[in-house]
Amino acid sequence: MSERRIYLDRGIGETRGVVTLDGRPERLLIRRDDDDPRLALGARLVARVASLEPALGTAFLDLGGGVEAILAFRPDARPVRGQALEIEIRGEPRRGKLAVARAFGPAEGAPRLTAQAPDITAELHALAPDARLVEGHRAIEEADAAEAEALDILHPLPGGGTLAIEPTRALTAIDVDLGERKGADAKRVTRQANLAALGVAARLLRLKGLGGIVVIDLVGRGHDGVALLAAARAAFAPDNPGVSIGPVGRFGTMELSLPRRSQPLLERLCRQDGAPSDRTLAQRLIRRLQAEGAVQPGARLAATCAPAISAAAAPLAALLAQQIGARFTIHADPARPREQFDVRAA
Repeated sequence: MSERRIYLDRGIGETRGVVTLDGRPERLLIRRDDDDPRLALGARLVARVASLEPALGTAFLDLGGGVEAILAFRPDARPVRGQALEIEIRGEPRRGKLAVARAFGPAEGAPRLTAQAPDITAELHALAPDARLVEGHRAIEEADAAEAEALDILHPLPGGGTLAIEPTRALTAIDVDLGERKGADAKRVTRQANLAALGVAARLLRLKGLGGIVVIDLVGRGHDGVALLAAARAAFAPDNPGVSIGPVGRFGTMELSLPRRSQPLLERLCRQDGAPSDRTLAQRLIRRLQAEGAVQPGARLAATCAPAISAAAAPLAALLAQQIGARFTIHADPARPREQFDVRAA
């Protein structure tokens, strides 16, 4: 039977929550202190209908302060421009895409937040109701491991082989590869690899926060379509409601449609070129300083990093100073690569 555990890292500038499935990260939830609470999954608001696109069945909503969301509507439930609606955020914004809302009915007054989204602690308990919440150093380790795995492209399969997950603008492509490891009993090995890949893919898609159309390129030929479909339904059951799974096609691919709910972690943690953002690297630097400060209480610490990381870390450093005291400095070195920094006793 599968076992889920939950971890909470209350960091400086961000809070991270992790759900593990049989010891492997399954979900990584991140909230940063400067996130807009109006766009968090589950937030409730009063919004005003700013414009309509009847041909698309879509309304653009004004959430206040220049923040927008979209609302899909049926022809018999078309809202009116200028109308105030009570809404809930059902899909967080993605790169180039607005947040998606669900309407509950008419409302009154100006656009405003009426109820905060559930915090990470509540989300973790909802995802694993019977698990004990773990905090402290172990939670930091689990969150760091989950972050690293979420940003990887290649992932090992149990028993050998790899799984590659690459999101594009249109869909997420997953490739199952056994390399040269098939041997004489190729049919049995490929069947086991494909069945295992579905479970691994489901976990990793949840971890990465990916949804929409997913195409899985299975390994081998002559697939057991019935067994694979059953395995896929079991693997993606936690993502319901909203999961649609197609049969194995003639080219050995399986297509799925998964609900889009949270912002993909790749977008939250990285720039458009896929490199970690300045903020993400600044968070890592502050965690290093925090860890060294705990190991060397009272020692003065010096960190060296690229100028952009130093600038991104400045507001976080002010918060860290309130926690461990002003016993550290951050030096900006123009010759230092973005992703390389060190922390040592001064």
